Amino acid sequence: MKILLAIDDSEPSNAATRAVLARGPNVEVQVVHVVEPASLLIPSLVAGSELALWNESELEALRRARLEAAHDLVSRAAATLRSGGLSVTTRVEEGDVRSKLLDVAAAWQADLIVLGSHGRRGLDRFLLGSVSDAVARHAPCSVEITRAPR
Repeated sequence: MKILLAIDDSEPSNAATRAVLARGPNVEVQVVHVVEPASLLIPSLVAGSELALWNESELEALRRARLEAAHDLVSRAAATLRSGGLSVTTRVEEGDVRSKLLDVAAAWQADLIVLGSHGRRGLDRFLLGSVSDAVARHAPCSVEITRAPR
């Protein structure tokens, strides 16, 4: 079975990692983290904004730091999974989280996508969106959504 494990640095992602680990050793896992472009995270980059405070070298430094943190994150998750006898590869992507996860799952021909849900409701869900909801609705395979224990 090929499982795509989508992670971020959160407790729901830790729960997703534990769920994959519990599946046993006959699993091939690809651990994926998607880094969103800084332009989606920093409002001052909006066209015409008077708040354009970031220059290109600062943005590139931020990008490099976020990519380095992403590689560290997937490496730690992979080490945890390998300690349970699973075959693991890692991948860091840049772009829109929802579309990148769906693209990677389709290209890798995943049998299952496992990811955590933050359980956002109301305005937070409207403003931040739900990655797990979008993936579940559009995935080319089955999807397992985990939540952190309360």
